[in-house]
Amino acid sequence: MLLDPGMNLTLRPMRYPAFYDRYRAAIRNTWTVEEVDLHSDLADLARLTPAELHLVNRLVAFFATGDTIVANNLVLNLYKHLNAPEARLYLSRQVFEEAVHVQFYLTLLDTYLPDHTERAKAFAAVDNIPAIRDKAEFCFRWIDSLGDLDELRTRHDRRAFLLNLICFAACIEGLFFYGAFAYVYWLRSRGLLNGLASGTNWVFRDESMHMEFAFSVVDTVRAEEPDLFDDALTGQVTRMMEEAVAAELAFARDLCGDGLPGLSAEDMRAYLEYVADQRLARLDMPARYGTANPLAFMELQDVQELSNFFERRVSAYQIGVEGTVTLDETF
Repeated sequence: MLLDPGMNLTLRPMRYPAFYDRYRAAIRNTWTVEEVDLHSDLADLARLTPAELHLVNRLVAFFATGDTIVANNLVLNLYKHLNAPEARLYLSRQVFEEAVHVQFYLTLLDTYLPDHTERAKAFAAVDNIPAIRDKAEFCFRWIDSLGDLDELRTRHDRRAFLLNLICFAACIEGLFFYGAFAYVYWLRSRGLLNGLASGTNWVFRDESMHMEFAFSVVDTVRAEEPDLFDDALTGQVTRMMEEAVAAELAFARDLCGDGLPGLSAEDMRAYLEYVADQRLARLDMPARYGTANPLAFMELQDVQELSNFFERRVSAYQIGVEGTVTLDETF
């Protein structure tokens, strides 16, 4: 089974072809940081209000280390325990994508914060900004939850692994990052920082694929070992989600202050509860909040590819042109 100890190296016969298909789909969605023009944002930054600038500075401070934390968990915990080479292929690709995200956010900070002192403060946010520190500590606690566990031999071990996987998929990539995306798209809805939004489109798509891979692993384990999924696990996941919502709401209150045009901490509370219920539903667990999505601009995110073809590359495009292309004709 997928969580059995060992390191299976055999890709034929393939036991989990859906994981391999996800790996191939990720390869087709390759992008590079150099495709994103952040310099177009500089004029916008100069005309932001102090409250808006506070939000942007806090946001980039979170971005400074968020994806690095996710990559660490991939390497330290997930890769070691998924005993299927096709699953490890996808995880290898995900580590690469997290590295691209880290490069994107490094470039973002270098562009937005040219002052070295301000940039250093952003990278130290996990130590100095309480709302970001609390989110980081939540992540570190779940990274450490597997401790020195080298093999998943017992039911307790396997449930611990599932909780780690669900935490990073549903709470960190699926809630913390989606909260961050909401601020970016709120700015875009007001015609601000389109360069940031353009790069975030790529990150948004990658993170959505990361989540779906993790949830497909959960589905596979549920099919192979249904006894692991009981009311106790549901209760643990629900409490984990509640804690994640509380941490992200504290961050929202820091960013939004007394409110911004079209966005308040109360709006973010409702949005985070809505997203949390979506993650629980995907895990086939009962909703916790029953809250509707208050952010209309996030409803439009599914059609994010409607960008101007002549201004920027559409993020739905994929590489993978096959065959031979010749230019023999006269144009």
